[in-house]
Amino acid sequence: MKQNGYTSFAGFYDRLTSDVDYAGAAAYLLGLFRLHGGRTDTLLDLACGSGSLSLELARQGADIIGVDGSEDMLALAQEKAAAAGLPLLFLHQDMRALDLYGTVSGAVCTLDSLNHILRTQELEEILRRLHLFVDPEGLLIFDANTPYKHREVLADNDFVYEKPDFTCIWRNRFLPRTGETDMLLDFFVEEADGRYLRLTDRVRERAYSKKTWERLLSGSGFHLLAVYGEGTAQAPSPDCQRWVFVARNTPH
Repeated sequence: MKQNGYTSFAGFYDRLTSDVDYAGAAAYLLGLFRLHGGRTDTLLDLACGSGSLSLELARQGADIIGVDGSEDMLALAQEKAAAAGLPLLFLHQDMRALDLYGTVSGAVCTLDSLNHILRTQELEEILRRLHLFVDPEGLLIFDANTPYKHREVLADNDFVYEKPDFTCIWRNRFLPRTGETDMLLDFFVEEADGRYLRLTDRVRERAYSKKTWERLLSGSGFHLLAVYGEGTAQAPSPDCQRWVFVARNTPH
């Protein structure tokens, strides 16, 4: 059975990302807001996925609005929020058509979500919409997979993840001309009769240069304040796999 995007992936998402320290990630992001003088009373978690980071940000004091384009992911997020007794607002929206009821004090977008946007014109539209809905002088903090990661780590490599109830085979194909990586994920799930159900997702990411990110931010009304290596407040090394961008929304 073949799916597209994250349809079948949603059911396995948390288990595939079980090594992510969401509490630590939330503390790191909130620390960057403090470092750069940003407000965190109301934050947008753009491309929030299954809501793990949203919940941790809320536990650490932020009022969260989560937005994602996958209904399956949002269903998981809502279940988690209800179980935790946290009144989070989740909206089903494509981030290219972001439309909030009001403004937020800041925004985050993590786990290379913006790399999934393959056209710079669409990235510009997302950033323009963020410019509209983030308060003037508010911060946007997001991460992005680096060209190094696409070229040297993802590349044309295959990965196998074995879990108690499923196996995932992840195969990549790197396209040097565009900096894109085509990812084919096959999930094999054992059924009651001993047969295996195969679910397939295909995802594509594009790696952009730092100069491209700076140009896109500037053209959309954001001033780039800093670029860090993931999990640090230090300049990224040449072999950094994920950059963290901090930008301020500048009123026209």
